[in-house]
Amino acid sequence: MTRSDFQARLAVEWGLWLLAVQFLTRIPVPRDVPFSDDLLIRATKYYPLVGVLVGGIGGLVLWGASLALSPAAAVLLSVATTLLLTGAFHEDGLADAADGLGGGLTRERSLEIMRDSRIGTYGAVTLGVTLALKVALLASLEGATAGWVLVAGHALGRMAAVHVIATTPYARDRGAKFVAPTVTPDGYRVALATALMVLLGLVMVAGPGLALLAAVLCVLLAQAFRWIFVRKLGGYTGDCLGGTQQLGELGIYLAAALWL
Repeated sequence: MTRSDFQARLAVEWGLWLLAVQFLTRIPVPRDVPFSDDLLIRATKYYPLVGVLVGGIGGLVLWGASLALSPAAAVLLSVATTLLLTGAFHEDGLADAADGLGGGLTRERSLEIMRDSRIGTYGAVTLGVTLALKVALLASLEGATAGWVLVAGHALGRMAAVHVIATTPYARDRGAKFVAPTVTPDGYRVALATALMVLLGLVMVAGPGLALLAAVLCVLLAQAFRWIFVRKLGGYTGDCLGGTQQLGELGIYLAAALWL
């Protein structure tokens, strides 16, 4: 590969990274980032790395706030920061999925409910309990460890969503101009490699036992949720991906609280 070829490839990958950041967060990116359905599909491989970015910023806020505030207050500020960074993108998906899966008696009715932007009882309760658990579990950890666990939760939770994209059919009808979320085989391998590097970092910080338990609980919660929506809908929706990310993330925090 020539130097010019390498620079061109690097520019493409940088554009895909920025597109992933733009899609999953509210973090400002240049307005001239190239966009197409194909590029958005190829950008899926960077979803776990976006999780590292969001979790890393949240971890820095947690560390700084813990110098002057109680653990609970520091965690609340950290979680609030990640919500601002993402525009509560995944949390909104979790709430909509809970409303649809809990309130719809049929597949069609469940999908219809998920399109409603208003939050219902199932969504409010599910989201409230999930956020409360996140704060309680993270507040039970030491500041430095909690920061690393926060990074792992955001990265591996997004890897769980990528896995659903790669292994599960899309539930909604597809129009002529509609491209369902998907990931290429090479993209899946890049996302998985990122997730494994994050797990390796968790091994170095907290030991192999915690990393193994975190991986197991992340997979178990995400796959349990996947079983529910596939059974009800026959596949996934964007809201289901948000719910998968949230439950995978919660599995990491639960593992840390149980182990440490």
